[in-house]
This record gives sequence, structure tokens and C-alpha cells, in this order.
Amino acid sequence: MELSKNRTGASFAVVFAVIIAALLQIVTTSLPALGIGDPIGSRSDAVRSLVTPAGWAFSIWGPLFAGTIAFAIYQALPAQRSSRLLAHVRLPAAGAFLGNAAWALYTQFYGLSAISALIIVFTLLCLVTIYRRFASWQPMFSAGERWLAVLPLSALAAWLTAATIVNIVASLIFHGVQAGEAAPLISAIVVLTGGVIASVALARGRGNPFYALVFLWALSAIYAAGGQQAELVAIAAGVAAVLVLVGMVIGLRSAGLKRWFGGAPVGARL
Repeated sequence: MELSKNRTGASFAVVFAVIIAALLQIVTTSLPALGIGDPIGSRSDAVRSLVTPAGWAFSIWGPLFAGTIAFAIYQALPAQRSSRLLAHVRLPAAGAFLGNAAWALYTQFYGLSAISALIIVFTLLCLVTIYRRFASWQPMFSAGERWLAVLPLSALAAWLTAATIVNIVASLIFHGVQAGEAAPLISAIVVLTGGVIASVALARGRGNPFYALVFLWALSAIYAAGGQQAELVAIAAGVAAVLVLVGMVIGLRSAGLKRWFGGAPVGARL
């Protein structure tokens, strides 16, 4: 008998990797406080655009990091070793956390270049894998799965959706690509594109409200920053917010709020 594996085939190494990766993303972000590298905020300010969210928006990383730690601990509990849902999301979650760590480490030393954009795209792909798993999961989530897995990982997926778009624009500026007088129009198109992407994700993802709320947070921060400098960006942020709400409503019509906020688990474990 192989002691390193549980009944669903999840090895101790995978469970442990999730914990280490969740901690590593926090440690790497904290390096500038020790005099290692430059703060991510200063790197972001150096390539600020009309789609860069207001500074207060980044306070969301506190709850996001707390949520990933809660998930890491939860998935490691003996009672959760046989969860079929967690067996599907452990590896992509570890990948996403490692992606966050790699992005922070690279950005603090080299800035928001094309490489940082590639890293964040990889991280987003890991989270999209998890998001799609939550959307397609047929059994009702248990209370633990809902609040300690679905909530934190859906929220992280939403923030990384917005952050990826912002990072791509920032990387263009980093490499000297400037929009000039067309910046307000191009920025508005970028914001609208983000709104469409989030709306489609919600419509197809059963209206995941955790994802919707965090993406709306990002849009409100864009409105509070670039939206105050360019009317087109403000309008685009408002339209994108409406699209997000429409996508959520469409998705919820097929699933209902009970799927996300309540209901007894049915067949979620073997």
C-alpha cells in the first residue's frame, strides 16, 4: 500500500506543494520590505496607464492571500483528502500560487515587461481551469468547499482576469509602445473587452457571484483612476460593469443563488 496517496490518488507531495506555493507567493511579495527588489506599486506607477486601477484597489491582495492560505490548509485536512472536487483543483491551484510568486519576484526586479505578462497569463490559465471546474461541477458544494475553495479561488480568478489585461497594457508602455492622443479610445476598448470577457465567463460559469463581485471591484477602481482622466474610460467602465451584471444574471438563471450560497452536499465525495 502506498502511504503517500489517498483514495483519489492525491499524493502528499501535491497537498504539500499547495501549502508551500501559497506561502511562497506571500513571501516573495514581501521581499521589498527587506530591501530586496523594488515595491510592485512603484513598478506599476512607472508604467501607469488609463486602465491601471486606483491604488486602493490593490488592498484586495490582503483578503486574496488570506483566502489562498485558508484553501491551502483546508485541502490538507485529513477529512478533505477524499474530496473529488479538491482532487481536481489542487494542481492548478499550486500552479496559480507559484505563478503569483514568480510574477512578484520578476516584477520587483525587472518591472512589468512582456515576460511579466507571460507569467501572469500562465497564472490566469491555471485559475481558468479551476473556474471551469467549479462551473461544471454537478454536485452541490459542501459548506467547506464553498467558502474555503470556491470563494477564494473564484475571487483570485476574477482579479487575475483584470490584472492580466492591465499587465499587458503596462508591458506595452514598458517597451515604449505609446498610444498618444488615441490613449483614451484604446483604453476604453480595452476596458470594454475585459467586460465582455468577464460577462461571457459568468454566463457560461453559472453566474459565479464571487467572480462577479471582484471584477466589479476592479472596474470601480479603473473608473476611480483612469475614468477621472478620460470620459471614454469612465463610460467604458460603466458599460463593462453592466455587462458583468448581465452575464451574472444569465448564468444564475440556470443555476440559482442556492448553488453558490447554500444547499446540502450531494454526492460530492466517494
